[in-house]
Amino acid sequence: MSVDPSALDRQSSLFAAAEDPVIYEQPLNERIRALLRLEHLFDGVEHRINGADEWDSRAALTGLIEVTDLLSRFDLKAELNKELERHAGILQGLQQNPGVDPARLRDVLEQINDLLVTMRSNSCQPAQILRKDELIYAIKQRLPIPGGTCNFDLPAYHYWLTRPVSVRVQQLHYWFNDLRIIKDAVELVLRLIRDSAHPQTVTAVAGFYQQPVDPNTVCQLVRVVVPGSLQAFPEISGGRHRFTIRFLEQPSSAGRPTQTEMDVTFELQCCNL
Repeated sequence: MSVDPSALDRQSSLFAAAEDPVIYEQPLNERIRALLRLEHLFDGVEHRINGADEWDSRAALTGLIEVTDLLSRFDLKAELNKELERHAGILQGLQQNPGVDPARLRDVLEQINDLLVTMRSNSCQPAQILRKDELIYAIKQRLPIPGGTCNFDLPAYHYWLTRPVSVRVQQLHYWFNDLRIIKDAVELVLRLIRDSAHPQTVTAVAGFYQQPVDPNTVCQLVRVVVPGSLQAFPEISGGRHRFTIRFLEQPSSAGRPTQTEMDVTFELQCCNL
């Protein structure tokens, strides 16, 4: 597997000078798809967890419950262990490479090792506190029902939402800490994968671009970077042998998107760590 020695320090974009570049991502396997969903949920929780409003607390708690649901559908703790072990093996092979900052590499390997030591421990059972919490369980049962967490449906929840802000925020952080190890592992794995990309400038002729996948390279994530001013968005689909990008226009949300007729130059990143 080819790894760019400078990837550990690079966070570049050929469109960095553009105004508000937009990044679109497409996972090419189930593991990365699950990790991106976890990242999305954790970002939402962090955005609302310290909010003073009742709706901030509702949104943060719903996000924590969705994280717990996602963890229960897949053995993500084991998947993260495998991914971290794989990354450690690849990065250890770079230790003698003169193009790599040894201090930076050592720091990343220590982060991986610390996470693995914690996650391999029998005492590490993420989401156990959330799963055993009666209030969380009651809310979870009502979430699939439209409006199911209304005040009259869950008086205990209504009571909790009327507690002082400091009490609610403290409780939310207590629940969030039950998932902290998963969040830290997801962040590190996705950062390493994204940093492994080899950016290239390519053009979608009449909005269409296709590229074969090198059978000797495991491309886990495709990233498309475009200027924020672009009046189109990419639809990315991928398989074992190739991935396709179509740029679509949708002037009105009431109409269906259609493929643009213009040539679109964009930055393509194939992340293959």
